[in-house]
Amino acid sequence: MTLVTTKEMLKDAHQNHYAIGAFGAHNLEIIKAIIAGAEAIGSPVILQTTSSTYRYVEMPYMIALAKAAAEQAKIPVALHLDHGESFQVVTECLSAGYTSVMIDGSKLSLEDNIALVRKVTDAASSLGVPVEAELGTIGSVEDDLVSMEDQALFTDPLMAERFIRETGIDSFAPAFGTAHGNYKKEPKLQFDLLGKIQAVSNLPLVMHGASGVPKESVRKSLDYGVAKVNFSTELKDLFAEELRAYLIANPKESDPRKYFIPAREALIELVKTKIAMLQK
Repeated sequence: MTLVTTKEMLKDAHQNHYAIGAFGAHNLEIIKAIIAGAEAIGSPVILQTTSSTYRYVEMPYMIALAKAAAEQAKIPVALHLDHGESFQVVTECLSAGYTSVMIDGSKLSLEDNIALVRKVTDAASSLGVPVEAELGTIGSVEDDLVSMEDQALFTDPLMAERFIRETGIDSFAPAFGTAHGNYKKEPKLQFDLLGKIQAVSNLPLVMHGASGVPKESVRKSLDYGVAKVNFSTELKDLFAEELRAYLIANPKESDPRKYFIPAREALIELVKTKIAMLQK
């Protein structure tokens, strides 16, 4: 099948209290692992890139890889831009064929954030592409967007209500205690806050920075409207660990058709575990 948008998959997940896994798609091996893991569970899946990823891979290759994966997959596959940092970046992805986009104006004032997101939703809606946006600051490193985990600015529910109403977004990423990258200690998610945000949003909510969040906390978030959960750090870490271990054990091996296999197989199992965790 062709690439699909995230709109229907997130709508169903939101209504039925489960979540769709969105996985960082950094290269061919990782994309193949994501698809294989999702197919094993029988779940729709989201291939997700930041702008730095598609700049590294180069857009024509990124689109070709995602389209080929979707066409061969037995499950629905969407291609999502994560943390698009400008209107220009988002429109580049829309023109190239991304089927879901996030615009991140969280560092702006509320008024400027709303204006930017509204501009994106107007452009994306004409193409039938759903938009995700963020209010508050999700901690740690988001490519070039940097903030410390313990200084994360949580989302204000009253501002969230206005933000959602005035932007026309399709899904909402609140800041409620998660962070990107490797946690120094177990995150303390603010479920009371998430409940208040859920009450004013009526939209699928998105958990960013889920790598390293305990299973119980991720599953609990599904009761508060979370319908999309992002994973990237754990995939990169495991891929590197498996690749490193194989090359240490086989120092003379030079064939990528051999040394990539254990890393890809490990990622398939990780993706299966994460998607199963998101089912109710």
